[in-house]
Amino acid sequence: MSATADHAETNLAVRLGFQPDQVVQEIGYDDDVDMELREAIEEAIGSDLVDEEYDDVADAVVLWFRDDDGDLTDALVDAIAYMEEGGQILLLTPKTGRDGYVEPSDIGEAATTAGLSQTKSVSAGKEWAGTRLVTPKAAAKKR
Repeated sequence: MSATADHAETNLAVRLGFQPDQVVQEIGYDDDVDMELREAIEEAIGSDLVDEEYDDVADAVVLWFRDDDGDLTDALVDAIAYMEEGGQILLLTPKTGRDGYVEPSDIGEAATTAGLSQTKSVSAGKEWAGTRLVTPKAAAKKR
């Protein structure tokens, strides 16, 4: 097995479902984001992430969200508007004890209110926790 194939199998972005040729929009970028995770996603999709100014639909959205960023439900509803039907949102929030930490119950409530289902939670770096969210229709197709 080549080193590249071995790396792809352990790439967090690949395990989270990012695939080559996807258009992935990034929302909430700031100087505190995990650059290694961003680079892993770009490597998995084979292109750069598109920013909040992108005016077409995306296959997936990476949403960096901190407790003081406003209303999480509103942020998720806005993210859905940019997404292709059946797409996913990777919600990234600071880990427990970090500035901007978001309670898991708040994430669950906001996701449900926005019409999303939580499918996976992961450690997404030293400072960030990731929650994969999909539309219920997309979640049903994965079963």
